[in-house]
Amino acid sequence: MIDHLVKQGDCLLSIAERHGVPWKSIWEHEENSELKSLRKDPNVLFPGDVVKIPLKDVRTESGATNKRHRFAKAPSPAMVRIRILEDDKPKANQPFKLIVGENEIGGRTNGEGLVESDIPPDASDAILVVGSGTEELRIPLKIGYLDPIDTDSGVRQRLFMLGFRSQDSLEGPLRAFQEKHGLKMTGNVDDPTRQKLKREFGQ
Repeated sequence: MIDHLVKQGDCLLSIAERHGVPWKSIWEHEENSELKSLRKDPNVLFPGDVVKIPLKDVRTESGATNKRHRFAKAPSPAMVRIRILEDDKPKANQPFKLIVGENEIGGRTNGEGLVESDIPPDASDAILVVGSGTEELRIPLKIGYLDPIDTDSGVRQRLFMLGFRSQDSLEGPLRAFQEKHGLKMTGNVDDPTRQKLKREFGQ
């Protein structure tokens, strides 16, 4: 068993890719039951979490001697899903380009402004370009950097990406979010606010 200390930008897929172990084998392992209960979502870990990595399974293959044999590792892509809104309206049926390293993936947003695309499991940075001409939006992405919603940093990240932004305390953005969604304006992260924020953000 190997202890992996989570750092910013880690998610279970990138950790699994680094150690060469399927992510489900890690997530479902009994040694990670406490972490699984705490975080619930393998894509949203927090710096300082410890993930227990089981040893790799050893598999034996037969083959003729004095021959060359080729073994290919099955691909294990991750998926990015981002909904693009402008003035609370989805950027529907717009061309997009997702640039990850030297790779460029093209497509169109769906009727809800949703971008969906496979990406390498160890990707950490990308650029999403939506629309064209004067309507083009260029959005830098940090993949795997979303903190859990039960942390202040995770709440701030979600509010920021939903357009409720402040460099100071969370109270102002929280009040604005609560007012918009008909919640009690406490300026605090109470359970109804957290649940609504998770639904609106999608994670």
